[in-house]
Amino acid sequence: MTDQFASMDGARIRYRDSGASGPVVLMTHGIGESLEFWHRQFEVLGSSVRLIAWDMPGHGLSDERADALDLEGLAAVAWKLLDQLGVEQAHLVGNSLGAAMSLRMAAQAPGRVRSLLLANSAALGPEVFGAFRLMTLPLLGELMNRPGPMAVAQQIKAIVHRPTAITPEVRTAIERNIHRPGGGKHFLALLRGLTTLKGQRPGVWQRSHEILRQLQGLPVLVIHGEHDTVLPVDHSRRAHAIARGSDLVVFDDCGHTPQLEKPERFNRLLRELVERSPA
Repeated sequence: MTDQFASMDGARIRYRDSGASGPVVLMTHGIGESLEFWHRQFEVLGSSVRLIAWDMPGHGLSDERADALDLEGLAAVAWKLLDQLGVEQAHLVGNSLGAAMSLRMAAQAPGRVRSLLLANSAALGPEVFGAFRLMTLPLLGELMNRPGPMAVAQQIKAIVHRPTAITPEVRTAIERNIHRPGGGKHFLALLRGLTTLKGQRPGVWQRSHEILRQLQGLPVLVIHGEHDTVLPVDHSRRAHAIARGSDLVVFDDCGHTPQLEKPERFNRLLRELVERSPA
């Protein structure tokens, strides 16, 4: 399995495709992250399910796109990628920002979505990691995003409850992503479009709630790590209450990235979601 690049409007978008003949699952990472955050899923499910993970524009090894600095723009690019790969329908799996983006994908093309898994989703309420709020301030945000060993350590501390969950592949990706030329500027532009000093923007999370109310008959699984310090678990509980017929699973001893911290349970739930979804 090798990483590949799709060319869209002059921008290169990196993706990883397991190539299996089973149902298609598109997996989308969180802000400042990359497709390596899904490698524990490829290891177990990649031979039975066609897993596709990608680097969102301006993340990992994907080029930036001026039209992908909000959730709707990112979702549109994701659909373009699936179009290029000849994928008509897909199960959508996202973590953090990637979950919020997946929710926008479901709103843009509901007939193409077979199920939705939201893991520690962003944009479900105003509360957010205090450091993210501070980063919205001019100059302070740039200072806090300076690349270096401290930035690596701070990211790891934020995204996992147990540091041992960070595999060598993920650590290498974090170090590369933090030192990506222009990466800090892109991160702040995206973050500031979603968040202010007061928290996540009302228009952003209110739109998420609106989409959740409109989901009709779509299998939805909401997952959240109980010890997430970036986004409170109550956001996912509220989303579960809004989305009729959805399921909620709270992972104990787990932080912001359950696909890394609890891969066995996460993979089992993902497999079950795909298997029970209508063809």
